[in-house]
Amino acid sequence: MSVMKKTTIFLLFILFSLPLFSYSQILKNRWRSMRGELNIGLGASNFLGELGGANQVGTHFFKDFEFSQTKPAFSIGYRYKLSRTIAINPHFTYARVSGDDKLTEEFFRNYRNLSFTSPIYELNANLEFAFIKEQIGHRYRLRKVKGMRGFEIMGYGFIGAGVFHFNPKTKMTEKGEWINLYDLSTEGQGLVDSRKRYSRTQFCIPFGVGFKYSINRRWGIGIEYGVRQTFTDYIDDVSRTYYDKNILLTQVGYESYVLSDRSNGVYPTISSPGSQRGDPRYTDTYMFGLLTINYKIRTGRTSYPLF
Repeated sequence: MSVMKKTTIFLLFILFSLPLFSYSQILKNRWRSMRGELNIGLGASNFLGELGGANQVGTHFFKDFEFSQTKPAFSIGYRYKLSRTIAINPHFTYARVSGDDKLTEEFFRNYRNLSFTSPIYELNANLEFAFIKEQIGHRYRLRKVKGMRGFEIMGYGFIGAGVFHFNPKTKMTEKGEWINLYDLSTEGQGLVDSRKRYSRTQFCIPFGVGFKYSINRRWGIGIEYGVRQTFTDYIDDVSRTYYDKNILLTQVGYESYVLSDRSNGVYPTISSPGSQRGDPRYTDTYMFGLLTINYKIRTGRTSYPLF
């Protein structure tokens, strides 16, 4: 074969390959046109701390999970893809968490007889890493239509940083109004230098996993489960040891006197000043399980082909 023929064949190969290469690049980069996504979630929250839990000495792990204390949760956020596999997702979540010693048969926890509920207002930014990449193909899911079809399932793990606010409350009686525990210094917080008041605004580290299913090029649904590791042990207002009730009565008031120790008094040494009330070795943890609705927002050029 002559040099001229080889050159001609090579040029023809390049000529016909360019459109295919160009189209593959368009498909490869099409995600850029819809890299923004609004997501709204509705689901449930739960809490791992001192109060309630399994029928054993507290472990602060998932075996302490108390299903009956599951509460509603709501979130709204905006996911922005930095690449096909990495996205950042800042969002706001509102939920409630609670715990009740009456729900455990472990003797010391049940005898302690404390309970609480608290709102959680959380603002965070998560970095998501896709282990199943979302594939954006042709726009319509028509049978026997050539072209790369969109991959409907996406899986991702995430880790982030956030800030949240909480405010533990309880009732003096079953029909009574909710009472703010922070103001009562139930473990002597703020009364002596060795027991500082805790801050109700704290940092957290969210981490978890999620899956998304694309209904079409715009809409999708998903499920996400995430745990929040916190740096406080006072979401439930319990952490250290019992404080002298008589001091609480004179310096704080009757509500603090009653709510710092709700045991029946049959075994007074168990709740005497200095005896264990909580476990400061572990900080509190809360978690969310959310069903999400996702809507992709066009963020780039609109002239990509339909197929």
